[in-house]
Amino acid sequence: MLGLTDMQKDPHVLCVGAHCDDIEIGCGATLLQLQHANPGSTFDWVVLSGNGDRQAETSLAMRSLLKPNQRGKLIFGDFPDASLPASYAELKAFFKRLQKLRRPDLIFCHERGDAHQDHRIVNEMVWGAFRDHMILEYEVPKWDGGLTTPNVYVPLTSTQMRRKVSLLMKAFGSQRSRDWFTPQTFEGLMRLRGVECRARSGYAEGFFARKLVLFGS
Repeated sequence: MLGLTDMQKDPHVLCVGAHCDDIEIGCGATLLQLQHANPGSTFDWVVLSGNGDRQAETSLAMRSLLKPNQRGKLIFGDFPDASLPASYAELKAFFKRLQKLRRPDLIFCHERGDAHQDHRIVNEMVWGAFRDHMILEYEVPKWDGGLTTPNVYVPLTSTQMRRKVSLLMKAFGSQRSRDWFTPQTFEGLMRLRGVECRARSGYAEGFFARKLVLFGS
């Protein structure tokens, strides 16, 4: 078992999402854990689509999740929601520019097998741009299913679980009318992942690691 404190000191983390609530849904509580385990960590936030109101929600969520000294860049792409694959060439150019940011020690992005086409293309772009990085792919529940069994788990405290759920419901008012966007959905998935990894609190977030380099020179 590896701990978050085993990471490089003061890690730089890159979080990438297709839509304005994806990062918070997929790894919000883990980011709270990372901050606690590594007080010197910093986080860049990259979201590919979303109008002005949705971007304001994301900005609020980022400020709520991260301490001021741990907030890095907040970058929005100007891509159409629900049709990211149609902007393939433009996405390639966008991610080429992201490569020029500070090198991340850890990247969070959508999982490769996600049922949403926007999520899948973001995964492809991340892996194409960052080929020798540690990448953890997060999961997002949705009406068309697609959830499978993760191979990486981050146990959470009950406080972190509740804070994530509260943040989602408060920050993303535009999504509360969706029948799946409920506290029960988010808590239920974290509870299931907590059972699978036998988390002491009963809660965890799950991720997919496609490639890890454990020792190197």
